[in-house]
Amino acid sequence: MVQEEVTWDVDEVCAAAVDTARAAVLEEAESALIGTHTGLVADGPLVVTHYFEGHVPGYTGWRWAVTLTRAPGDDTVTVDETALLPDGDALLAPAWVPWKKRIQPGDIGAGDVLVTEPDDPRLLPGMSQTDAPAVEDDDLRPLQWELGLGRVRILSPEGRREAAQRWYREVGPRATVARGADLSCATCGFLLLIGGPLGQAFGVCANGYSPADGRVVAMTFGCGAHSETTQAAPVPVAQTVVDEVGYDDLGPLPEPEPEPEPEPEAQSEPEAEPEPEPEATDVPQDGPDADHDTMQGPEVEEDA
Repeated sequence: MVQEEVTWDVDEVCAAAVDTARAAVLEEAESALIGTHTGLVADGPLVVTHYFEGHVPGYTGWRWAVTLTRAPGDDTVTVDETALLPDGDALLAPAWVPWKKRIQPGDIGAGDVLVTEPDDPRLLPGMSQTDAPAVEDDDLRPLQWELGLGRVRILSPEGRREAAQRWYREVGPRATVARGADLSCATCGFLLLIGGPLGQAFGVCANGYSPADGRVVAMTFGCGAHSETTQAAPVPVAQTVVDEVGYDDLGPLPEPEPEPEPEPEAQSEPEAEPEPEPEATDVPQDGPDADHDTMQGPEVEEDA
């Protein structure tokens, strides 16, 4: 079902408010970064967006956009939003590419490791044996390949030995890429088996990310794009959603509990004041050294 494009009538009041739109842009940028008014478009009923040239360094082809609106029956124009938007010929950054899609064939080098996804559609369980070479190759042999009508000559044991030595030297365990690999091609799911006398030592690499893709490789060769190069599954993280509009009504906040009043301290009985010591009085001294002049007694009259 094809939806028809909806067009809106341009509101005359919002369309005439060019100065209001320019003033809104001046709140975001200096006047030198704002060009002339280039046009407007109706985004809805009583909603108009004005466009101005943008002279912001580094933003070639971008323009200022100011959206104005008003309430029905009211000529007061208000500003909805102001933004710097790209035009048709604007300079934009390239589209973002997921990490697992950024690697291209031929990017794997010596010491690099490429993790294989558990559900890689290029691989099947090994029990299927769908890549085993056919025992009988009569179906692959042309009808004219009868005795005396086939190839005039075939590879001799000496020719096979020289080819094996050459391949083993270029794509064997001593190759630069193979030295940094932990696994060999003998256990890789991207290895195509070949028949004949050389099938026990060599195969064909079918991994497009491997530096040996499409080449004959030794069973002892290896690279970082091995099919069994896996990693522990990361902890699944649900997609986060930031809701800046809705809210949850949690009710009124609970009133804080009043702090308990401190208990009055127990009044201790006042300590008894010590009794004053009696004042010392002069006591006459007895003995030969006593001062008799200081001793007073009853007066005695002398007889005449």
